[in-house]
Amino acid sequence: MKYLFLALTFVFVLPTFAQKRPLLIQEQGNFAVGGTVITNPGTYDPIKRGPEGQTYHGDHAYISYQIPVKARKLPLVFWHGIGQFSRTWTSTPDGREGFNNLFLRKRYSVYLIDQPRRGNAGRSTVSATINPTPDEQMWWGTFRVGVGNSYYPGVQFAQDEETRNQYFRQMTPNIGGFDTEVITNATSQLFDKIGDGILVTHSHSGGFGWATAIKNPHIKAIASYEPGSGFVFPVGEVPEPIPSSSGALTAMGVSKEDFLKLTKIPIIIYYGDFIPEKYDENPGADGWRARLEMARKWRDKVNAYGGDVTVIHLPEIGIKGNTHFPFSDLNNVQIADLLETFFKNKGLN
Repeated sequence: MKYLFLALTFVFVLPTFAQKRPLLIQEQGNFAVGGTVITNPGTYDPIKRGPEGQTYHGDHAYISYQIPVKARKLPLVFWHGIGQFSRTWTSTPDGREGFNNLFLRKRYSVYLIDQPRRGNAGRSTVSATINPTPDEQMWWGTFRVGVGNSYYPGVQFAQDEETRNQYFRQMTPNIGGFDTEVITNATSQLFDKIGDGILVTHSHSGGFGWATAIKNPHIKAIASYEPGSGFVFPVGEVPEPIPSSSGALTAMGVSKEDFLKLTKIPIIIYYGDFIPEKYDENPGADGWRARLEMARKWRDKVNAYGGDVTVIHLPEIGIKGNTHFPFSDLNNVQIADLLETFFKNKGLN
């Protein structure tokens, strides 16, 4: 009986041990990419140390990366959303492994972006004023965790105070205004440096992602979590703005030549739960109804020109309770497996 008990115990604990197996990393590091240099005229005087002849490097992106042993061919480049930085992808607010580690375990090389003027890339070439305005309940609703300080029923989010604390402390301000060219140029230069790869965007970086893919053919696929803006259509084929209680959502026009570049790669878009089906007076939720509708219009237009875009609304495939951050929700392992299935189906793994 003693030996039978030991055998049963070993079988029981084995899955937990396997889940936490050591990560084998071949190479890791960080670097800056993109950016500009401001140079003052004159000659620098090391005694007076005045502004003459001095330089200022700024507006670069900050990249951290890890390459696992026996890495797959195409690396993943993870790009955060608005008010976020690379912390989005590392650990979840409740302390579990984020997409960074989950995909390292699947043997994908991982590159994490801090976009220019954000997080570790905060050395901006333009001035900015940061006002500490209490606004977290607004973001709580916009990120669709709940309303005010409450939680949506069935939400895939741990409901303890420390998780909430960590969630809000992963937010960081923009140091300078959004400049699409500065931001997309830096990301494009990242792909010039690392070569072919898959871009994974979130929220505000969704629109930047389409623009970067137009610039750089090294982007071989895009997975976008809840893109919120920047949907591009051929000039003359831009749909009417979609009204919502958060304001009308407008699309952008680009040349047909540029638009057709987006038809050459597979693209998948995911949206989570708690998105109203019809107009809702709560702007935090209703804005996502408009964005999901625009994403479907965009999918139809790209595919009409021979593209390969899929839009998945997670509740419609039976995956319920996800917030604006599916990749760090309680079911993020399931969300990661769903993304890997896309990679496998498209021959990207």
